[in-house]
Amino acid sequence: MMDVITKPDPGPSREYHFPSFDEETLPGGTRLVVAAAPKLPIITILVVFDAGAAEDPAGKEGIARLTARALSEGTSKWDGAELAEKFEQMGTSLDTGADWDSAIARVTVLPGNLAAALTLLGEVLADPAFPEREVERLKSERIAELLQLETEPRGLADERFPAFLYRESSRYARSQGGSAESVRSLTRSEIDAFYRSRYTAGRTTVIVAGDVKKADVRTLVTPLATALPRGSVARLHAADIPAPASRAIHLITKDGAPQSEIRVGHAGLPRKHPDFFPVLVMNAILGGLFGSRINLNLREKHGYTYGASSSYDWRRGAGPFEISTAVQSDVTAAALREIFAEVERMRSEEVTLEELSLATSYLEGVFPIRFETTSAIASALANLIIYDLPRSYYDEYRKEISRVTAATVLKAARDHIHPEELQTVIVGDTGQIREGLTSVGAGNISVAPAK
Repeated sequence: MMDVITKPDPGPSREYHFPSFDEETLPGGTRLVVAAAPKLPIITILVVFDAGAAEDPAGKEGIARLTARALSEGTSKWDGAELAEKFEQMGTSLDTGADWDSAIARVTVLPGNLAAALTLLGEVLADPAFPEREVERLKSERIAELLQLETEPRGLADERFPAFLYRESSRYARSQGGSAESVRSLTRSEIDAFYRSRYTAGRTTVIVAGDVKKADVRTLVTPLATALPRGSVARLHAADIPAPASRAIHLITKDGAPQSEIRVGHAGLPRKHPDFFPVLVMNAILGGLFGSRINLNLREKHGYTYGASSSYDWRRGAGPFEISTAVQSDVTAAALREIFAEVERMRSEEVTLEELSLATSYLEGVFPIRFETTSAIASALANLIIYDLPRSYYDEYRKEISRVTAATVLKAARDHIHPEELQTVIVGDTGQIREGLTSVGAGNISVAPAK
Protein backbone atom coordinates (compact mmCIF):
# COMPACT_ATOMS: atom_id res chain seq x y z
CA MET A 1 0.00 0.00 0.00
CA MET A 2 1.43 3.36 -1.07
CA ASP A 3 2.08 5.90 1.67
CA VAL A 4 0.31 9.20 1.20
CA ILE A 5 2.59 12.16 1.74
CA THR A 6 0.86 15.28 3.00
CA LYS A 7 2.20 18.52 1.61
CA PRO A 8 3.50 20.62 4.51
CA ASP A 9 2.01 24.01 5.17
CA PRO A 10 4.24 26.91 4.17
CA GLY A 11 6.10 28.62 6.97
CA PRO A 12 6.00 32.34 7.68
CA SER A 13 7.65 34.67 5.18
CA ARG A 14 11.23 35.53 5.97
CA GLU A 15 11.81 39.12 6.95
CA TYR A 16 13.18 41.14 4.06
CA HIS A 17 15.38 44.22 4.14
CA PHE A 18 16.16 46.23 1.03
CA PRO A 19 19.89 47.03 0.72
CA SER A 20 20.83 50.03 2.84
CA PHE A 21 21.67 53.23 1.00
CA ASP A 22 22.98 56.71 1.69
CA GLU A 23 22.05 59.91 -0.08
CA GLU A 24 23.30 63.46 -0.15
CA THR A 25 23.14 66.57 -2.30
CA LEU A 26 26.37 67.56 -4.01
CA PRO A 27 27.44 71.16 -4.72
CA GLY A 28 25.33 72.39 -7.62
CA GLY A 29 22.26 70.42 -6.58
CA THR A 30 22.87 66.93 -7.97
CA ARG A 31 21.64 64.17 -5.67
CA LEU A 32 23.91 61.20 -5.01
CA VAL A 33 22.50 57.87 -3.83
CA VAL A 34 24.88 55.02 -2.97
CA ALA A 35 23.80 51.47 -2.17
CA ALA A 36 26.68 49.28 -1.03
CA ALA A 37 26.10 45.63 -2.00
CA PRO A 38 29.52 44.00 -1.56
CA LYS A 39 28.17 40.49 -2.25
CA LEU A 40 27.60 41.56 -5.87
CA PRO A 41 31.03 42.02 -7.51
CA ILE A 42 29.85 44.56 -10.08
CA ILE A 43 28.63 48.15 -10.00
CA THR A 44 25.70 49.84 -11.75
CA ILE A 45 25.77 53.57 -12.38
CA LEU A 46 22.31 54.95 -13.10
CA VAL A 47 21.93 58.64 -13.82
CA VAL A 48 18.33 59.87 -13.65
CA PHE A 49 17.20 63.17 -15.15
CA ASP A 50 13.89 64.91 -14.52
CA ALA A 51 13.35 64.98 -18.28
CA GLY A 52 10.62 62.51 -19.23
CA ALA A 53 8.00 62.72 -21.95
CA ALA A 54 5.65 64.65 -19.65
CA GLU A 55 8.12 67.52 -20.20
CA ASP A 56 7.54 67.58 -23.97
CA PRO A 57 6.33 71.04 -25.11
CA ALA A 58 3.06 71.10 -27.05
CA GLY A 59 3.68 70.28 -30.69
CA LYS A 60 7.11 68.82 -29.88
CA GLU A 61 5.96 65.44 -28.57
CA GLY A 62 8.80 62.93 -28.75
CA ILE A 63 11.61 65.36 -27.94
CA ALA A 64 12.32 63.80 -24.51
CA ARG A 65 12.73 60.34 -25.98
CA LEU A 66 14.80 61.58 -28.92
CA THR A 67 17.09 63.65 -26.69
CA ALA A 68 17.78 60.68 -24.42
CA ARG A 69 18.51 58.37 -27.32
CA ALA A 70 20.78 60.93 -28.99
CA LEU A 71 22.99 61.27 -25.89
CA SER A 72 24.98 58.21 -26.92
CA GLU A 73 25.54 59.39 -30.50
CA GLY A 74 28.69 61.33 -29.77
CA THR A 75 30.43 64.19 -27.95
CA SER A 76 32.61 67.01 -29.23
CA LYS A 77 35.55 64.60 -28.78
CA TRP A 78 34.17 61.18 -29.76
CA ASP A 79 31.61 60.04 -32.31
CA GLY A 80 29.00 57.41 -31.47
CA ALA A 81 31.02 54.47 -32.75
CA GLU A 82 34.08 55.54 -30.79
CA LEU A 83 32.04 55.93 -27.62
CA ALA A 84 30.53 52.47 -28.04
CA GLU A 85 34.01 51.00 -28.52
CA LYS A 86 35.35 52.71 -25.40
CA PHE A 87 32.51 51.36 -23.28
CA GLU A 88 33.02 47.91 -24.80
CA GLN A 89 36.68 48.01 -23.76
CA MET A 90 35.40 48.28 -20.18
CA GLY A 91 33.14 45.28 -20.72
CA THR A 92 29.93 47.31 -20.80
CA SER A 93 27.62 49.36 -22.97
CA LEU A 94 25.79 52.63 -22.47
CA ASP A 95 22.00 52.42 -22.17
CA THR A 96 19.99 55.64 -22.55
CA GLY A 97 16.27 56.25 -22.81
CA ALA A 98 13.26 58.09 -21.49
CA ASP A 99 9.82 57.17 -20.17
CA TRP A 100 6.99 59.46 -19.06
CA ASP A 101 8.66 60.76 -15.90
CA SER A 102 12.41 60.56 -16.40
CA ALA A 103 15.34 60.05 -18.71
CA ILE A 104 18.23 57.76 -17.81
CA ALA A 105 21.78 56.79 -18.66
CA ARG A 106 23.07 53.46 -17.31
CA VAL A 107 26.26 51.40 -17.33
CA THR A 108 27.29 48.33 -15.33
CA VAL A 109 30.99 47.66 -14.81
CA LEU A 110 33.50 45.73 -12.73
CA PRO A 111 34.82 47.67 -9.72
CA GLY A 112 38.20 48.17 -11.39
CA ASN A 113 36.55 50.10 -14.23
CA LEU A 114 34.39 52.37 -12.08
CA ALA A 115 36.60 55.46 -12.30
CA ALA A 116 37.10 55.17 -16.06
CA ALA A 117 33.39 54.53 -16.63
CA LEU A 118 32.33 57.57 -14.61
CA THR A 119 34.85 59.75 -16.45
CA LEU A 120 33.60 58.66 -19.87
CA LEU A 121 29.96 58.84 -18.78
CA GLY A 122 30.60 62.36 -17.51
CA GLU A 123 31.85 63.37 -20.97
CA VAL A 124 28.75 61.92 -22.59
CA LEU A 125 26.34 63.68 -20.24
CA ALA A 126 28.10 67.04 -20.03
CA ASP A 127 29.17 67.43 -23.66
CA PRO A 128 26.71 65.72 -26.06
CA ALA A 129 27.17 66.78 -29.67
CA PHE A 130 23.75 65.73 -31.01
CA PRO A 131 25.18 65.27 -34.53
CA GLU A 132 22.70 66.42 -37.17
CA ARG A 133 23.07 63.21 -39.16
CA GLU A 134 22.32 61.00 -36.15
CA VAL A 135 19.38 63.14 -35.06
CA GLU A 136 17.85 62.75 -38.51
CA ARG A 137 18.46 59.00 -38.39
CA LEU A 138 16.71 58.70 -35.04
CA LYS A 139 13.78 60.74 -36.33
CA SER A 140 13.53 58.48 -39.38
CA GLU A 141 13.57 55.39 -37.15
CA ARG A 142 10.64 56.72 -35.09
CA ILE A 143 8.62 57.58 -38.19
CA ALA A 144 9.32 54.12 -39.61
CA GLU A 145 8.21 52.61 -36.29
CA LEU A 146 4.90 54.45 -36.55
CA LEU A 147 4.37 53.24 -40.11
CA GLN A 148 5.00 49.69 -38.92
CA LEU A 149 2.49 50.11 -36.09
CA GLU A 150 -0.20 51.08 -38.59
CA THR A 151 0.11 47.64 -40.16
CA GLU A 152 0.15 45.69 -36.88
CA PRO A 153 -3.16 45.56 -34.96
CA ARG A 154 -1.63 45.11 -31.49
CA GLY A 155 0.70 48.09 -31.78
CA LEU A 156 -2.00 50.18 -33.43
CA ALA A 157 -4.42 49.52 -30.56
CA ASP A 158 -1.77 50.47 -27.98
CA GLU A 159 -0.85 53.61 -29.91
CA ARG A 160 -4.40 54.89 -30.41
CA PHE A 161 -5.97 53.93 -27.07
CA PRO A 162 -4.80 56.90 -24.91
CA ALA A 163 -6.37 59.47 -27.24
CA PHE A 164 -9.82 58.31 -26.14
CA LEU A 165 -9.02 58.49 -22.40
CA TYR A 166 -7.71 62.03 -21.99
CA ARG A 167 -8.59 65.50 -23.16
CA GLU A 168 -6.91 66.54 -26.38
CA SER A 169 -4.80 69.10 -24.51
CA SER A 170 -3.26 66.40 -22.29
CA ARG A 171 0.22 65.13 -23.07
CA TYR A 172 -1.04 61.69 -22.02
CA ALA A 173 -3.47 61.70 -24.95
CA ARG A 174 -0.56 61.34 -27.37
CA SER A 175 2.11 58.71 -27.79
CA GLN A 176 5.17 58.91 -25.57
CA GLY A 177 7.43 58.77 -28.63
CA GLY A 178 5.54 61.46 -30.52
CA SER A 179 3.62 61.44 -33.78
CA ALA A 180 5.13 61.45 -37.25
CA GLU A 181 4.22 65.13 -37.55
CA SER A 182 5.72 66.19 -34.20
CA VAL A 183 8.90 64.12 -34.64
CA ARG A 184 9.41 65.35 -38.19
CA SER A 185 9.31 68.95 -36.91
CA LEU A 186 12.06 68.49 -34.31
CA THR A 187 15.41 70.15 -34.99
CA ARG A 188 18.86 69.61 -33.60
CA SER A 189 18.82 73.05 -31.97
CA GLU A 190 15.53 72.24 -30.19
CA ILE A 191 16.98 69.00 -28.88
CA ASP A 192 20.06 70.83 -27.63
CA ALA A 193 17.87 73.44 -25.93
CA PHE A 194 15.76 70.71 -24.28
CA TYR A 195 18.95 69.08 -23.02
CA ARG A 196 20.36 72.34 -21.61
CA SER A 197 17.15 73.18 -19.75
CA ARG A 198 16.28 69.69 -18.43
CA TYR A 199 19.60 67.87 -17.98
CA THR A 200 20.82 70.33 -15.37
CA ALA A 201 22.64 69.52 -12.14
CA GLY A 202 19.60 70.32 -10.02
CA ARG A 203 17.40 67.93 -12.02
CA THR A 204 19.87 65.04 -11.84
CA THR A 205 20.30 62.10 -9.49
CA VAL A 206 23.31 59.78 -9.70
CA ILE A 207 22.68 56.31 -8.27
CA VAL A 208 25.55 53.87 -7.72
CA ALA A 209 24.81 50.34 -6.53
CA GLY A 210 27.17 47.43 -5.96
CA ASP A 211 30.61 46.77 -4.51
CA VAL A 212 31.38 50.39 -3.59
CA LYS A 213 32.11 52.74 -0.70
CA LYS A 214 30.29 56.04 -0.45
CA ALA A 215 33.40 58.15 0.10
CA ASP A 216 35.07 56.75 -3.02
CA VAL A 217 31.94 57.27 -5.09
CA ARG A 218 31.51 60.88 -3.98
CA THR A 219 35.03 61.70 -5.12
CA LEU A 220 34.44 60.09 -8.52
CA VAL A 221 30.95 61.49 -9.13
CA THR A 222 31.63 65.11 -8.15
CA PRO A 223 33.42 66.02 -11.45
CA LEU A 224 30.48 64.59 -13.43
CA ALA A 225 27.96 66.60 -11.42
CA THR A 226 30.04 69.76 -11.64
CA ALA A 227 30.20 69.55 -15.45
CA LEU A 228 26.42 69.35 -15.99
CA PRO A 229 24.50 72.41 -17.23
CA ARG A 230 23.32 74.89 -14.61
CA GLY A 231 20.01 76.65 -14.25
CA SER A 232 16.52 75.31 -13.76
CA VAL A 233 13.04 75.38 -15.25
CA ALA A 234 9.80 74.55 -13.49
CA ARG A 235 8.64 70.97 -13.94
CA LEU A 236 5.81 70.57 -16.42
CA HIS A 237 2.91 68.58 -15.03
CA ALA A 238 1.22 66.42 -17.62
CA ALA A 239 -2.46 67.31 -17.82
CA ASP A 240 -4.10 64.02 -16.91
CA ILE A 241 -7.72 65.21 -17.01
CA PRO A 242 -9.95 62.47 -18.45
CA ALA A 243 -11.82 63.14 -21.65
CA PRO A 244 -15.39 64.22 -20.77
CA ALA A 245 -16.99 61.24 -22.43
CA SER A 246 -19.47 58.54 -21.46
CA ARG A 247 -18.92 54.87 -22.20
CA ALA A 248 -18.21 54.28 -25.91
CA ILE A 249 -16.75 51.88 -28.45
CA HIS A 250 -14.21 53.12 -30.97
CA LEU A 251 -13.62 50.79 -33.93
CA ILE A 252 -10.42 51.11 -35.94
CA THR A 253 -10.77 49.39 -39.28
CA LYS A 254 -8.38 46.63 -40.34
CA ASP A 255 -10.22 44.89 -43.18
CA GLY A 256 -9.66 41.16 -43.30
CA ALA A 257 -8.11 40.97 -39.81
CA PRO A 258 -8.80 37.50 -38.35
CA GLN A 259 -8.59 38.82 -34.79
CA SER A 260 -9.81 41.81 -32.82
CA GLU A 261 -7.37 43.65 -30.58
CA ILE A 262 -9.42 44.91 -27.63
CA ARG A 263 -8.49 47.66 -25.15
CA VAL A 264 -10.91 48.74 -22.42
CA GLY A 265 -10.20 51.35 -19.77
CA HIS A 266 -10.15 54.91 -18.51
CA ALA A 267 -7.73 57.32 -16.82
CA GLY A 268 -6.33 55.64 -13.72
CA LEU A 269 -4.44 56.91 -10.67
CA PRO A 270 -1.15 58.70 -9.96
CA ARG A 271 1.60 56.61 -8.40
CA LYS A 272 1.44 58.39 -5.03
CA HIS A 273 -2.27 57.79 -4.55
CA PRO A 274 -2.97 56.65 -0.96
CA ASP A 275 -4.92 53.62 -2.25
CA PHE A 276 -1.95 52.26 -4.19
CA PHE A 277 -1.70 48.96 -2.30
CA PRO A 278 -5.42 48.05 -2.29
CA VAL A 279 -5.57 48.92 -5.98
CA LEU A 280 -2.46 46.83 -6.68
CA VAL A 281 -4.03 43.77 -5.06
CA MET A 282 -7.42 44.46 -6.65
CA ASN A 283 -5.88 44.62 -10.11
CA ALA A 284 -3.89 41.42 -9.51
CA ILE A 285 -7.17 39.61 -8.84
CA LEU A 286 -9.02 41.25 -11.73
CA GLY A 287 -6.41 40.78 -14.46
CA GLY A 288 -2.87 41.19 -13.17
CA LEU A 289 -1.99 37.50 -12.71
CA PHE A 290 -2.30 34.42 -14.90
CA GLY A 291 -4.91 33.08 -12.46
CA SER A 292 -6.86 36.35 -12.50
CA ARG A 293 -10.59 36.54 -13.11
CA ILE A 294 -10.41 38.03 -16.60
CA ASN A 295 -7.80 35.55 -17.83
CA LEU A 296 -9.54 32.54 -16.33
CA ASN A 297 -12.83 33.66 -17.85
CA LEU A 298 -11.70 34.49 -21.38
CA ARG A 299 -8.94 31.89 -21.71
CA GLU A 300 -9.84 28.92 -19.51
CA LYS A 301 -13.63 29.03 -19.36
CA HIS A 302 -14.52 30.26 -22.85
CA GLY A 303 -11.38 29.67 -24.90
CA TYR A 304 -11.65 33.09 -26.54
CA THR A 305 -7.97 34.03 -26.23
CA TYR A 306 -4.49 32.92 -25.28
CA GLY A 307 -4.35 35.64 -22.66
CA ALA A 308 -6.17 38.62 -21.18
CA SER A 309 -4.92 41.07 -18.57
CA SER A 310 -5.51 44.35 -16.78
CA SER A 311 -2.98 46.89 -15.59
CA TYR A 312 -2.38 50.35 -14.18
CA ASP A 313 0.34 52.39 -15.84
CA TRP A 314 1.80 54.10 -12.78
CA ARG A 315 3.12 57.61 -13.44
CA ARG A 316 3.40 60.91 -11.57
CA GLY A 317 0.08 61.80 -13.13
CA ALA A 318 -2.93 59.52 -13.57
CA GLY A 319 -1.80 57.03 -16.20
CA PRO A 320 -4.24 54.65 -17.92
CA PHE A 321 -6.13 51.75 -16.38
CA GLU A 322 -6.33 49.20 -19.19
CA ILE A 323 -7.79 45.78 -19.93
CA SER A 324 -6.15 44.14 -22.92
CA THR A 325 -6.73 41.03 -25.02
CA ALA A 326 -6.97 39.71 -28.58
CA VAL A 327 -9.76 37.38 -29.71
CA GLN A 328 -11.06 35.82 -32.91
CA SER A 329 -13.31 38.22 -34.79
CA ASP A 330 -16.43 36.10 -34.39
CA VAL A 331 -16.31 36.22 -30.56
CA THR A 332 -15.46 39.91 -30.20
CA ALA A 333 -18.85 40.89 -28.77
CA ALA A 334 -19.03 37.84 -26.49
CA ALA A 335 -15.55 38.54 -25.10
CA LEU A 336 -16.44 42.17 -24.46
CA ARG A 337 -19.55 41.13 -22.54
CA GLU A 338 -17.42 38.91 -20.30
CA ILE A 339 -14.94 41.73 -19.67
CA PHE A 340 -17.72 44.07 -18.56
CA ALA A 341 -19.26 41.32 -16.43
CA GLU A 342 -15.95 40.79 -14.59
CA VAL A 343 -15.61 44.53 -14.01
CA GLU A 344 -19.10 44.64 -12.52
CA ARG A 345 -18.45 41.54 -10.40
CA MET A 346 -15.27 43.08 -8.99
CA ARG A 347 -17.30 46.11 -7.88
CA SER A 348 -20.33 44.25 -6.58
CA GLU A 349 -18.99 41.58 -4.21
CA GLU A 350 -15.97 40.85 -2.06
CA VAL A 351 -13.28 38.62 -3.51
CA THR A 352 -12.89 35.19 -1.95
CA LEU A 353 -10.24 34.53 0.68
CA GLU A 354 -8.62 32.12 -1.77
CA GLU A 355 -8.34 34.83 -4.43
CA LEU A 356 -7.01 37.32 -1.91
CA SER A 357 -4.44 34.85 -0.61
CA LEU A 358 -3.28 33.97 -4.13
CA ALA A 359 -2.74 37.61 -5.03
CA THR A 360 -1.08 38.74 -1.80
CA SER A 361 1.11 35.62 -1.58
CA TYR A 362 2.33 36.20 -5.11
CA LEU A 363 3.01 39.91 -4.63
CA GLU A 364 4.80 39.28 -1.33
CA GLY A 365 6.68 36.22 -2.59
CA VAL A 366 8.17 37.63 -5.78
CA PHE A 367 9.07 40.95 -4.22
CA PRO A 368 12.53 40.12 -2.77
CA ILE A 369 13.76 38.37 -5.94
CA ARG A 370 13.15 41.54 -7.92
CA PHE A 371 16.30 43.06 -6.38
CA GLU A 372 18.96 40.43 -6.93
CA THR A 373 21.12 42.48 -9.34
CA THR A 374 22.82 45.84 -9.02
CA SER A 375 20.81 47.14 -11.96
CA ALA A 376 17.54 46.18 -10.26
CA ILE A 377 18.62 47.81 -7.00
CA ALA A 378 19.55 51.01 -8.84
CA SER A 379 16.21 51.05 -10.70
CA ALA A 380 14.34 50.58 -7.43
CA LEU A 381 16.18 53.53 -5.90
CA ALA A 382 15.35 55.58 -9.00
CA ASN A 383 11.67 54.93 -8.38
CA LEU A 384 12.01 56.28 -4.83
CA ILE A 385 13.44 59.49 -6.26
CA ILE A 386 11.10 59.88 -9.25
CA TYR A 387 7.90 59.26 -7.28
CA ASP A 388 9.07 60.80 -4.00
CA LEU A 389 8.44 57.60 -2.05
CA PRO A 390 9.57 57.19 1.59
CA ARG A 391 12.98 55.64 2.34
CA SER A 392 11.24 52.76 4.10
CA TYR A 393 9.02 51.93 1.10
CA TYR A 394 10.73 48.68 0.11
CA ASP A 395 11.12 47.45 3.68
CA GLU A 396 7.43 48.11 4.34
CA TYR A 397 6.10 46.82 0.99
CA ARG A 398 5.18 43.30 2.08
CA LYS A 399 3.58 44.56 5.29
CA GLU A 400 1.43 46.93 3.26
CA ILE A 401 0.36 44.10 0.95
CA SER A 402 -0.53 41.89 3.92
CA ARG A 403 -2.78 44.61 5.34
CA VAL A 404 -5.05 44.55 2.29
CA THR A 405 -8.36 42.81 2.97
CA ALA A 406 -11.31 41.66 0.87
CA ALA A 407 -13.20 44.72 2.11
CA THR A 408 -10.47 47.17 1.06
CA VAL A 409 -10.21 45.45 -2.33
CA LEU A 410 -13.94 45.93 -2.86
CA LYS A 411 -13.71 49.58 -1.82
CA ALA A 412 -10.77 50.12 -4.20
CA ALA A 413 -12.77 48.63 -7.07
CA ARG A 414 -15.81 50.74 -6.30
CA ASP A 415 -13.80 53.92 -5.86
CA HIS A 416 -11.42 53.57 -8.78
CA ILE A 417 -13.05 51.51 -11.53
CA HIS A 418 -15.76 53.49 -13.27
CA PRO A 419 -17.87 51.37 -15.67
CA GLU A 420 -19.75 54.41 -16.94
CA GLU A 421 -16.45 55.94 -18.17
CA LEU A 422 -14.95 52.86 -19.85
CA GLN A 423 -13.68 53.49 -23.36
CA THR A 424 -13.33 50.49 -25.66
CA VAL A 425 -10.95 50.51 -28.61
CA ILE A 426 -11.12 47.59 -31.03
CA VAL A 427 -8.79 47.16 -33.99
CA GLY A 428 -10.30 44.62 -36.35
CA ASP A 429 -12.54 43.85 -39.29
CA THR A 430 -15.31 46.38 -38.70
CA GLY A 431 -17.66 44.81 -41.23
CA GLN A 432 -17.53 41.50 -39.41
CA ILE A 433 -17.74 42.68 -35.79
CA ARG A 434 -19.81 45.89 -35.71
CA GLU A 435 -23.31 44.39 -35.78
CA GLY A 436 -22.66 42.10 -32.81
CA LEU A 437 -21.34 44.98 -30.73
CA THR A 438 -24.62 46.91 -30.82
CA SER A 439 -26.13 44.56 -28.23
CA VAL A 440 -23.22 44.70 -25.76
CA GLY A 441 -24.35 47.93 -24.14
CA ALA A 442 -20.92 49.50 -24.15
CA GLY A 443 -22.01 52.88 -25.48
CA ASN A 444 -22.11 54.61 -28.82
CA ILE A 445 -20.05 53.06 -31.63
CA SER A 446 -17.77 55.12 -33.86
CA VAL A 447 -15.57 53.93 -36.73
CA ALA A 448 -12.19 55.31 -37.79
CA PRO A 449 -9.61 54.19 -40.38
CA ALA A 450 -6.28 52.74 -39.33
CA LYS A 451 -4.46 55.89 -40.49
